[in-house]
Amino acid sequence: MKTRFILINTSHAGNVGATARAMKVMGFGDLVLVAPRWDNVLRREETIQRSSGALDVLKNARIVATLDEALDGMTHLCATAMTPRDFGPPTRAPREHFAALLGGAGMLSNQELTAPVDKALEADLASKPEGVAFLFGSERFGMQNEDVYRCHVALSIPTDPKFGSLNLAAAVQLIAYDWREALGGFGVQAATPEPRLADAAAVAGMLGHWEQALADIGFLDPASPKKLMPRLNQLFNRAQLSPEEIHILRGVAKAMSQKAHEAGASLGAPAESAAKP
Repeated sequence: MKTRFILINTSHAGNVGATARAMKVMGFGDLVLVAPRWDNVLRREETIQRSSGALDVLKNARIVATLDEALDGMTHLCATAMTPRDFGPPTRAPREHFAALLGGAGMLSNQELTAPVDKALEADLASKPEGVAFLFGSERFGMQNEDVYRCHVALSIPTDPKFGSLNLAAAVQLIAYDWREALGGFGVQAATPEPRLADAAAVAGMLGHWEQALADIGFLDPASPKKLMPRLNQLFNRAQLSPEEIHILRGVAKAMSQKAHEAGASLGAPAESAAKP
C-alpha cells in the first residue's frame, strides 16, 4: 500500500535525518517536507549524519510549499496529535485504527476502540485506501488546527498522561513500526541457527559416564543410589542438550574420575564413596 510521511514546517535538520532513518528501517521511502525552516535541509550535514545511512530516503524526498502538494495521490490522511481538536476528526490509537483500516468496517465491532466510532469514519473504512499519509507538525507547535481538520483521523500514541511529549523522529518511528506491523511486518532475523539436539542414546551415554564419575568422587553410593540419576536425567532432558554440550559434560565427568583416581593413588588406596546424595 502506498505510504507517505509528511513533515510540516520542520525546524530541526536532525529530525529530518532521524525521520529518514526511522522510515527506512521499517521499509518506507516516501518523505515529503512542507515548507521546512531550511531550504537545503536535505543536504545539511546534521541531516545526513542523523539519517545513519538512509541516504536513499533523503535523495528521493521532496520539498513542497503547501500541504496540498504533499497530499497529491493520498486518499486516507492521518494527523498526529496529543490532544483531540474541537470539531476535528476522531482520535484513535494507531494500532486500533490500522487494524480497522486494513480490515474494513466489518472489523470495527471486534476492536476495543477508545472512543465510539462515528459514521463518517466507518464509511471511510469501508474499503482499503489507495494511499495513506501520516502528517506530523512542527516540533514546537505540532499540527495546525486547519491541517488536522483535513484528516480522516487523529492518531494519538498512548503515552504516560503525565508526560506525553515525544520527539518528532521518535513519533515517526512508533507510527512507522505500528503501520509496518499492520501491513504484515518483517520476520525476525535469527542471529544463530537453531541448535541440534543430542539424541537419547547420547544423553544416556553421558548419564552413564556421570554415574561412574559421581561414584568415583564419592558423591554417589552405588549400593544406595536412591533417585539421583533419574533426577539428573530429567534435569538434562529439560536442558535440551546439544551434541557439543554432551561432549563438554562428558569431559567434566572424565576430569572428575581422573582427579578421584589421582587422589586415591597418592594415598595408596582407591577413592572411597564417603558422601551420600
